[in-house]
Amino acid sequence: MAPHGFHQVVILFLIGIIVGFLSGLLGKGGSAIATPALQVFGGIAPYIALASPLPMSLTNAVSGSIAYYKERLLHKQVILLTLYWGVPGTILGSYISKFVGGKMLMIFTAIFVCVLGISFLIPMFVKIPSMATTSLELTDNPPVWKTVTIALSVGLLSGLLANGGGVLFAPLFIRWLKMPTKQAMATSLIVAGGLALPGTLVHWWLGHIDWWVVLILSVGSIPSAYLGAKAAIKMKSQTLEIIFGTMLIIFGLYDIYFSLK
Repeated sequence: MAPHGFHQVVILFLIGIIVGFLSGLLGKGGSAIATPALQVFGGIAPYIALASPLPMSLTNAVSGSIAYYKERLLHKQVILLTLYWGVPGTILGSYISKFVGGKMLMIFTAIFVCVLGISFLIPMFVKIPSMATTSLELTDNPPVWKTVTIALSVGLLSGLLANGGGVLFAPLFIRWLKMPTKQAMATSLIVAGGLALPGTLVHWWLGHIDWWVVLILSVGSIPSAYLGAKAAIKMKSQTLEIIFGTMLIIFGLYDIYFSLK
């Protein structure tokens, strides 16, 4: 179904620009931001707003990864393991999403996201090292079982919520796998995009995706995702952590408010 009128097209395009930049900057596909924005500002129906941002996560990943790849910030082992174990979880979650009430699940996920965000801001008030100074080197490989656990759990949740999972992958890579901040965000962006593909196919089969919405969002998000990744590369890791933690809290609170409306 084509968008109704020039006004709606402009709104969708602007949403794409904003979501794309934050996607490249914070290493997330963008579904968690785009879904409520599409409903509140774009006037898109709930199921369409939930699933239509998924294909955009894939294009954002491709665009942003170009900048991260040039800086050698992609962790190949984590990417491969997470995709290998996360894809089955995403497919299963996408399929059972039509049988599960997602409201409380989204609220609990949003609360968890807020807690993760707070954990990034604690070093501002308590004298403990930030992850920027305690992380593993870029060449280190985290324990396989930890990576697999993250992949399975977030993959299932991603499928249920029609979300690429970047909002959870990046902080878990940093906190649990102890990956450097920029590397975690770069890796998360690729993983979120990869997991968006099977979710996209399943939700397309279920009739939840409006490809006109996808097209307009992607036109705005593809260039801005690259610019967001470039901005992240130039920032200090500690500054990026503060921005990341703050945005996680904002996303979490916004999702809670949106779910309770």
